[in-house]
Amino acid sequence: MKLLAKSIATFFGVGFTPIAPGTAASSIVIILYKFLLYRMSWPLYLGLIFFVYLVGVWAATQYSQQLGQKDPGKVVIDEVAGQLVATFTLSPTWPLMISSFLLFRLFDIIKPPFIRKAESFAKGWGIMLDDIVAGFYTSIVINIILILK
Repeated sequence: MKLLAKSIATFFGVGFTPIAPGTAASSIVIILYKFLLYRMSWPLYLGLIFFVYLVGVWAATQYSQQLGQKDPGKVVIDEVAGQLVATFTLSPTWPLMISSFLLFRLFDIIKPPFIRKAESFAKGWGIMLDDIVAGFYTSIVINIILILK
């Protein structure tokens, strides 16, 4: 179970990327969305987000406890879940993919009010939830821009 938690929490090793592992995980999700995930029906895509979130809570809790750290940088399944939220229903064009990626990383790094609050939940819940909220922020901003365009 320890190896499974480690594999999921690090998104199958992406978390061991020496520079910016969260950014690496987010970029992989962008590529997966651009070429594959956008084809999913929205109910199935929401199911994927929910599944990644729940499995991520478990894996992030287990692996962070193994490491003895509250939110280790190696845990990147949270970025995967957040970037999935950020891309939900977007057309898979490069301008939208890049905008989603950049806004998500910005919100995840600067942590505006509700994101910072979400981080305070215990164990894997907080690890995962702050990125889910950052994904919602990203989605809201991009969709407002698309509506105003």
